[in-house]
Amino acid sequence: MMLCRLLPLLFVPIGLLVLPASAPARTLKIATIAPEGSAWMQEMRLVGKRIEQGTQGRVRLKFYPGGVMGNDKTVLRKVRAGQLQGGAFTSGALAQVYPDIELYGLPLVFRSYAEVDHVRARMDAQLIAGLEREGFVALALTDGGFAFLMSQRPMRQVGDLAGAKVWVQEGDVMSTTALEIAGVVPVQLSLADVYTALQTGLIDTVGAPAMGAIALQWHTKVKYLTDVPLTYLMGAFVIDEKVFSKLQPADQQVLRQAVAEAAQRLDADSREGERSARRALREHGIEFVSATTPEEVERWHGITREALAVLREKQIYSDASIDQLQRMVEAYRRGARAERGD
Repeated sequence: MMLCRLLPLLFVPIGLLVLPASAPARTLKIATIAPEGSAWMQEMRLVGKRIEQGTQGRVRLKFYPGGVMGNDKTVLRKVRAGQLQGGAFTSGALAQVYPDIELYGLPLVFRSYAEVDHVRARMDAQLIAGLEREGFVALALTDGGFAFLMSQRPMRQVGDLAGAKVWVQEGDVMSTTALEIAGVVPVQLSLADVYTALQTGLIDTVGAPAMGAIALQWHTKVKYLTDVPLTYLMGAFVIDEKVFSKLQPADQQVLRQAVAEAAQRLDADSREGERSARRALREHGIEFVSATTPEEVERWHGITREALAVLREKQIYSDASIDQLQRMVEAYRRGARAERGD
């Protein structure tokens, strides 16, 4: 349900292109929550150098890591004001400018990465186009993994949520709606405030991928992981369209290709990292628990269906896009059942 994403994005190199020496240099200021020294920031710095080389110095990337430019809402405001030229965002953060970008995060809509890959191969392009209509060039949509419920007491049944102090990211309409249907009043906080809230007891339950929980040290404040993939998380590396359109066409291509190539590699690394992180959580002493019965699993899915009906009524997301996503998932599942002979 809840969203937290970090580690979305991407980059890498490209060949040298020769443009007129008079083409003006441009520094693109990019904000991210990824901390300095993290593997992701190291990659970004390396690729930033390669992009500078690939554009003959006409395009440089200047990074502001660790949330020093503020939370996602603040960064978006600064991009619109021209103080920044882009950033690495969660899909939930970008939903305030283009709600459909958050559709992959519908609670319990995906059960496996195979389903995710099937849908993304068919829908990413239209989501990228939708962002561009709202003034943002998405150089890549990146894999954030599945979020799991992590808590200080076991959550095997919907009823176990009673009395839980559950975090959701600011502005996360999807998770808030689902939790309220489950009888929980969630605590809305920015990503930067979650660790302190866990320390002080303001919250006792979060939703996060294993790798993200470890990177942000949330795993030190929880004891249980409910082993049901609640929601798929996606990130995006975006540039202000007004800024991007002023770059030389060849330099635009350098950025697009570099980011796309790196996104593929980093997505693969992210999934392997998630597998390793799950092992690390077990070794840390976190207990993995599951729903007690098939009926209880259906109860979770029932909340999801009810939440989706409420979201449709609010008309936050495109009904056509929701229908499209659900058809694709069902088509994949039918195909998988046929292959198994079910």
